[in-house]
Amino acid sequence: MADDGDGRLRTEGSGDGGLGGGGAGAGEPPAGAAAAVGGEMLLNVGLLALALLAAYRLYLRWGTRSGPGGAARQSQAAALPRMKRRDFSLEQLREFDGARNPRILLAVNGKVFDVTKGSKFYGPEGPYGIFAGRDASRGLATFCLDKDALRDEYDDLSDLNAVQMESVREWEMQFKEKYDYVGRLLKPGEEPSEYTDEEDTKDHTKQE
Repeated sequence: MADDGDGRLRTEGSGDGGLGGGGAGAGEPPAGAAAAVGGEMLLNVGLLALALLAAYRLYLRWGTRSGPGGAARQSQAAALPRMKRRDFSLEQLREFDGARNPRILLAVNGKVFDVTKGSKFYGPEGPYGIFAGRDASRGLATFCLDKDALRDEYDDLSDLNAVQMESVREWEMQFKEKYDYVGRLLKPGEEPSEYTDEEDTKDHTKQE
């Protein structure tokens, strides 16, 4: 150690930027490192803001389900009796969308199911509400929840590939296990079947 003449101690052999030289930047991180730390902090803040925004949007979208309107619809749906066996045209099916009618039906692979008890999923405010009162086959097969997956005319699914058709059949089996099968989705010009009370009872008994 040596006195540099103004009362400060410096290490022998050190320049102005030495440990004891007191030069500008002594003990401070390089400018590049500081910039990197600042950039990382901004990135973290940005990601946090995006996460909060996503959570807020989800709250706005699904929060109403637990509100008075959503609870009233679910209560009304739970009070509905089982639907008797019948077949549907596309026009008839659209009436059961959970909005115009508290009962919710949808079709998968030509079969119509009553999904009213799953109104939190298939009701007007549910994540799959777009399928209510419609043929959901194409949307389920292609994992598409947009209106592009819906057809205003009868959809024979002839353009779907083998993997997508297998997905449709798997969805059909899942709906059969969980929801009441009501009847068939009619092709254009096809006549509805006549179901007896005995057939209707047997079908519901099998599903219980």
